This record gives sequence, C-alpha cells and structure tokens, in this order.
Amino acid sequence: MQIVVDLNRCQGYAQCVFLAPRVFELHGEEALMYAPAVPGEQHEHVRRAAAACPVQAILVGEPAGDGAAPSGAGGPADAGPSSGAGGGRAGVDGR
Repeated sequence: MQIVVDLNRCQGYAQCVFLAPRVFELHGEEALMYAPAVPGEQHEHVRRAAAACPVQAILVGEPAGDGAAPSGAGGPADAGPSSGAGGGRAGVDGR
C-alpha cells in the first residue's frame, strides 16, 4: 500500500495522526509527516484514517510498478510530495 497526502486539501485536522500514529505524525502546526509506503500491519489503520479525513486529503493505492495510482490521484499534479527516506511533508495550511 502507498499513500499520498494532497497538499492542496490537507488542513491539519490531524484525524490521521490519531487513527494511524505509526504512519502519520504532526510536527508543530505546519507540517504533517507520513510514511508513503505503509507496512502491512498498518493498512487497516490507514484506510480508517483516509476515510476519517474531513477534506479527503489522503490518497491510498498500491505500490508503484503495478500500474495503479493511489485512489483519487489524477497524476503528478494531484499528488502530494514524497520526500525520500523521511516520508512526505504536507503543509497543513495549504501553503
């Protein structure tokens, strides 16, 4: 499973942090950190977090290489960042 947080949608409600704290982490008031590749034991937590997001900013899909983009992703312009080993970083205020 792969996830992407849409920077244009994320508003920092942090529901994902409460439901999947091993995958999502809020740093200060400005940045949501997350692990783009989700371990198997966290899949259900991430699905619940994505469903609970009030602005539907969490896109869930299968790993790259199988041809599947995260659900709801229309391409690179719609996807949030994935910053190497540290995970993705989404500005919570849309900046």
